[in-house]
Amino acid sequence: MLLELQISDFAIIDRLHLRLGEGFNVLTGETGAGKSIIIDALGTLRGEKVDVSFVRAGCRRARIEGVFSLDDCPQLVPLLREYDLLEDDAQVILIREVSAESGRSVARINGRAVNTSLLREIGGRLIDIHGQHEGLSLFNVRTHLDLLDRFGELLPLRERVAEQVVRLRHIRDELADLRRNEARRQQRIEELTFLLEDVAAVKPRPDEEAELARERQVVQHAARITGLAADAYADLYGGREEGRGAVRPVVELMAAVANALDELTRFDPATQALATSANELHYQLEDLAASLRNYRLGLDFEPGRIDTIEDRLTLLRDLQRKYGGDIAQLLERAANAEHEIDRLQNSAVHIADLERQEATVLEVLGTLAGELSQRRQAVGADLARQIEGAMGDLAMPNVRFKVGISQSADPNGPPVGERRLACEKHGVDQVEFLIAPNPGEPLKPLAKVASGGESARLLLALKSILARVDEVATLIFDEIDVGVGGRAGQVVGQKLWTITANHQVVCITHLPQVAAFADAHYHISKIFEPERTRTSVRRLDERERIEELAAMLDGTPSAHSKANAREIIERALAWKGRSGGEA
Repeated sequence: MLLELQISDFAIIDRLHLRLGEGFNVLTGETGAGKSIIIDALGTLRGEKVDVSFVRAGCRRARIEGVFSLDDCPQLVPLLREYDLLEDDAQVILIREVSAESGRSVARINGRAVNTSLLREIGGRLIDIHGQHEGLSLFNVRTHLDLLDRFGELLPLRERVAEQVVRLRHIRDELADLRRNEARRQQRIEELTFLLEDVAAVKPRPDEEAELARERQVVQHAARITGLAADAYADLYGGREEGRGAVRPVVELMAAVANALDELTRFDPATQALATSANELHYQLEDLAASLRNYRLGLDFEPGRIDTIEDRLTLLRDLQRKYGGDIAQLLERAANAEHEIDRLQNSAVHIADLERQEATVLEVLGTLAGELSQRRQAVGADLARQIEGAMGDLAMPNVRFKVGISQSADPNGPPVGERRLACEKHGVDQVEFLIAPNPGEPLKPLAKVASGGESARLLLALKSILARVDEVATLIFDEIDVGVGGRAGQVVGQKLWTITANHQVVCITHLPQVAAFADAHYHISKIFEPERTRTSVRRLDERERIEELAAMLDGTPSAHSKANAREIIERALAWKGRSGGEA
């Protein structure tokens, strides 16, 4: 749900802060006051294209910020977490800035810059904007199937169909690979056999090359290593003669220091910490000396070992040059070679087994896809009846609506009834909405027939019916009541308010019959100042609402128009009271 909208230096809007509530939010005002500019601003948060014309004249940049609640969009939380954009489980902030200098925009989600495609993916799940002149998703044939399946709660069955399609494709890919490789099967078997024989002859270990390199380093410097170990041990414990006489070992010197400090503590207990440290150092030096002694005694440099190491390294590197990759990769390829040889040697058996699997999956897929298609037929008929009824309520009683469902033949497809049909992850059906607006006209594709006013009412009818399965929390309707009369306007208001049972609705309207259903009514006005024009928005109280509806009725509020406005509002309130359980 959209909680707050802040717009800065966008078109004729200098500063605008709009707090929206739950339910039905209505925006009204004179033509040109900036109502549609607010819709354009919201569109930028959905990732729609922007350019320098959006920046208010004389300003450096335009900025739009929307604060959205996630309480009614729980499905968005995993997506935000996936992209490390989740700052707060309760809300998300979308920002779009447009530069006047370059016309380029920057998008941010919870303060982090994102590309436009990600903004479009997330913003599109938060806001859905509908207007009579837009390229509505309703006219996109690819969306019709999803609308039908959501309405009929068919997505779980469709997912089962998709699983079988994926399984079938995997089997067919493996079959194609086996059949394609049949010509060079023997050559491949020989290649893999040579690999196995060479690896078995050399018997490499995964880390052997690195171990040999380390050992070569040690063997090459054997004399120096032995000398250093002996000198270190002598300095610590053995003692060695330097200059005029023998030098006391470090361990003995440390022992003397420790004994002296132990005696010192008898006279001054404050030196106990020093004595303890000295004793610990003494023990550590003794341990170090013992470890050095063991290391020195363990040094055993076999004559000719360096030649053995070099020969082994050469053998390993020859193996890598011959087959490519490092030792670990060669061992992995050798481990898989036996399975591949078995598969190649028994390719006929594997092909026959895969063909049996293919036939089984085709049967299962045909059954599921057939069931899905039958249910779509029934759901489509029900959806058509409900839409025709809703269109009748909207003063278009003669509209005929149909969900067109068709299939394509495919000799390699699953058997559905007596036919084999092409099948994708969504099933065997192609779905398209068809409409005949007037009596005697044939059904035609929706996008080719519906006029602006008809499409707006059809959209409203669909939205009112599909609201319970629509995942987008905030629905924006921009003057979809254009061309609708006062009597039908009452029904438009009823249907828009009914949608608020599952959504937040924001509507720009010129019909008082629609505005009367508002849970929150905002008036947008244009303010003229010296050399500048700006847009202002404020929420109306009950008295102001009556004034606004009266002005919408006849231009200038009068006692008569105010009385009519009160009557329209009371009628809307009475209907909402009777229908409270539905919304």
